[in-house]
Amino acid sequence: MAARETITLTRDVNVVMIPDGNPSTLTQGTVVTLHQSLGNNYTVVTDYGHMVRIASADADALGKEPHHLETVVTETDPESVEKNCWEVMKTVYDPEIPVNIVDLGLVYGCYVTPVESGKNRVQIQMTLTAPGCGMGPVIQGDVEKSIRALPGVESVDVEVVLDPPWSREMMSEVAQVQLGLF
Repeated sequence: MAARETITLTRDVNVVMIPDGNPSTLTQGTVVTLHQSLGNNYTVVTDYGHMVRIASADADALGKEPHHLETVVTETDPESVEKNCWEVMKTVYDPEIPVNIVDLGLVYGCYVTPVESGKNRVQIQMTLTAPGCGMGPVIQGDVEKSIRALPGVESVDVEVVLDPPWSREMMSEVAQVQLGLF
């Protein structure tokens, strides 16, 4: 997580409003405070107190470099693809919580099946910290986009399930310590 930093946007930028997940635009010259720079996105707070997410592709508007996806292994067999899936899911963050979705306990399963093309079909089962979370579809899309970019992946299906419901006990010890819950 980055230290809080005040930044003036160098150009207009599309954003996602937090927590409702609605799209919006911030104009050039808007002053924002960098709240979180984790994974592939930036969470900023405007002078009006609105928390928004800026995609890595728009990092230049913040004077930052875009994040780049890095894989752990280059092989495309199902076991290697699964390993890469878990690693890239660790780069996806809830924009309000400085912990990745894997350590938060939001990912229930990752299933990789080879297909005839020699590539793989990936199915992810995940949940949200709260049913009806406005950022749910955004986080779901982040997971899908990250996995789709991996070598050896032909298709991705990210299913959001609400049973069993998420609870703090599903978080890793690392996440609980990081959030001061221990």
